[in-house]
Amino acid sequence: MQYDLTEEQKMFRESIRELAKEKIEPRAAEIDEKGEFPWDMVELLRENDILGLPFAEEYGGQGADLLTLCIAVEELARVCTNTSLILGCQELGSTPIKIAGSDEQKKKYLPDLARGEKLAAFGLTEPEAGSDAATMKTKAVKKGDKYILNGSKCFITNGGIAETYSIFAMTDPEKGVRGISAFIVEKGFPGFDFGKHENKMGIRGSVTRELLFDDCEVPASNLLGEEGRGFKIAMMTLDRTRSSIGAQGLGIASGALDYAINYMKERVQFGRPISNLQGLQFMVADLAMQVEAARQLVYHAASMVEAKAPGYSALSAMAKCYATDVAMRVTTDCVQLMGGYGYMKEYPLERMMRDAKITQIYEGTNQIQRVVISRDIFGK
Repeated sequence: MQYDLTEEQKMFRESIRELAKEKIEPRAAEIDEKGEFPWDMVELLRENDILGLPFAEEYGGQGADLLTLCIAVEELARVCTNTSLILGCQELGSTPIKIAGSDEQKKKYLPDLARGEKLAAFGLTEPEAGSDAATMKTKAVKKGDKYILNGSKCFITNGGIAETYSIFAMTDPEKGVRGISAFIVEKGFPGFDFGKHENKMGIRGSVTRELLFDDCEVPASNLLGEEGRGFKIAMMTLDRTRSSIGAQGLGIASGALDYAINYMKERVQFGRPISNLQGLQFMVADLAMQVEAARQLVYHAASMVEAKAPGYSALSAMAKCYATDVAMRVTTDCVQLMGGYGYMKEYPLERMMRDAKITQIYEGTNQIQRVVISRDIFGK
């Protein structure tokens, strides 16, 4: 099926799909089973300049637009959500620097991230401040030429393995979200440590840890933008990166459906392949419609976000919400289509189903996405 992609994007998609099929898919089950971060996949993405996609050429990146990045995330997620998350988190953790960083900050931090020599992470969520950022407890107090951070973050992807962190902390608690500021925090800064390593249902090859700040010293020069702009920087970041989470959900759904279809063509019951059974054909038709609708929405949203077109924030939320809801429905139904085999770890469907669930939760739950969409609709 043809999409409104350039010839270069179509060729890029095929090259990523081939790489994923040959080098990444054979590792996917083992990554999940062992629950270990796949450094070999980082190296693979680095060698193929994939980690540099979301960075400008002046910083050593590929200068890809958001749609091209989404295509890469989709193709990686078709075979391995964990590997797709390496690229997605590199974009998420670095975007606050790209949005609000000074020229000096960009020159200092972005080249290493673009080359994949260092990994990035994004620290917003806290035990008592998930969807409600105004209840953030992590504080930053300026003392001389430093900010002193105290508090913690939880559920942080790449926690402990990333070297560069975009961290959000209260500099003026009385102002609520208008009192949040953003900082670049380096692994190794005095007072910065890591806590609980989460044992997760899905994305088991991705490291999720607590970040701990105990009188953590951050140079004042590492403030992103101005004090009080942190919440806006975080929201601008998520407006951009939610499309790539939609692409991740799309990739999981597309990969699961393709696998189930191939299985159905080979599985014989009642003397014929189950792909000949009309009831199952209708199930697959419904799933295929949902996947195609998700693809069109994700691609459209990515293009509108890139162009900063009117309403792009709501479109990004729609893409994330719809595509990840589709991922959950499609993987659940594909497990059903494969019957008992779908439930077994020997086959990838149960892993895809477990991985799909987190896409409905991180980077803003799908309930929060509906809040964003509703506010746009009603003009609030």
